[in-house]
Amino acid sequence: MTSLSFARRDGRLLLLLGLLVAVLSVVSLAVGPTEIPLSGLFESGDGPNAIIMQELRLPRVLLALCVGGTLGLAGAALQGLLRNPLAEPGLVGASSSAALGAVLVLYFGIYNLFPLALPVAAILGALAAVGLLYLLAGRNPGVMTLILAGIAVSSLAGSVISLAINMSPNPHSAAEIVFWLLGSLKDRSMDHFRLALPFMVAGTALLLTSGAALDALTLGEDTARTLGFNLGRVRFFLVAGTALTVGSGVAVTGAIGFIGLVVPHLLRPFVGYQPRRLLPASLLGGMALLLAADIGVRLIPTQLELKLGVLTSLVGAPFFLALVLKTRKVMQ
Repeated sequence: MTSLSFARRDGRLLLLLGLLVAVLSVVSLAVGPTEIPLSGLFESGDGPNAIIMQELRLPRVLLALCVGGTLGLAGAALQGLLRNPLAEPGLVGASSSAALGAVLVLYFGIYNLFPLALPVAAILGALAAVGLLYLLAGRNPGVMTLILAGIAVSSLAGSVISLAINMSPNPHSAAEIVFWLLGSLKDRSMDHFRLALPFMVAGTALLLTSGAALDALTLGEDTARTLGFNLGRVRFFLVAGTALTVGSGVAVTGAIGFIGLVVPHLLRPFVGYQPRRLLPASLLGGMALLLAADIGVRLIPTQLELKLGVLTSLVGAPFFLALVLKTRKVMQ
């Protein structure tokens, strides 16, 4: 198949995914406990329609687009880097380290004094994870060393989070930490979106520009080197991009799992299993999946709104188990 044919197929796929994202965005704006006309987006003043649309629902949609898109993109990039279909963004420790930064802010009560300290601390936690990862793995780590170092960073952050919950001074503080860790887009503001956006844009740029190197890696590391790729630099860009995107996402929404695992697997057959072609498709696919999940948590009839991270885990865990079984059959 010629490159022109690939471009046409990719164009059709991206167009369909873009239309799906647009439709889900409109539906997400329209769904809520009260029926609000979409014209509220364009109203000025302090009317209830304008406030609900512009300060509650619009930030929720924008964050779903950014967080879902970057999770899908980071998952596709890491699976290409590690050449492992079970890889997902939490593997390099960015998610758990970002969560740790936020948990410490909740534990010490800083959040009550300065609400935006929570996302700031989470982003710093994700960046610290990259520094610690390379301190453990070295400047030019191999794939296995990178995975082991990521697991060590994740385990360390997870154990400190568990300690903070265990040592919480009162049940309310512990519940606040646990509920935040479950992940949600509810009650987020434009301030959260504006804070996370620069880090997401920077991380997305690092991931999207690594497509050619990921294609070369499918032929093996030695071949990629002979083609002129500096693998140490490629790994650093991909890990740093993942930390920036996932860390800033966790910073404003809490932990939302399985998007980065599910989306690349659903879309990989449509792009000929080529990592570079999978990256933009996973970006749009992640947006669509998280938007759909966020619509779902509002439509499922429960006394309290279901946490978004809970729903994605309920959907993603069976998918992960099925993937493990499929992988085992292929290897036998």
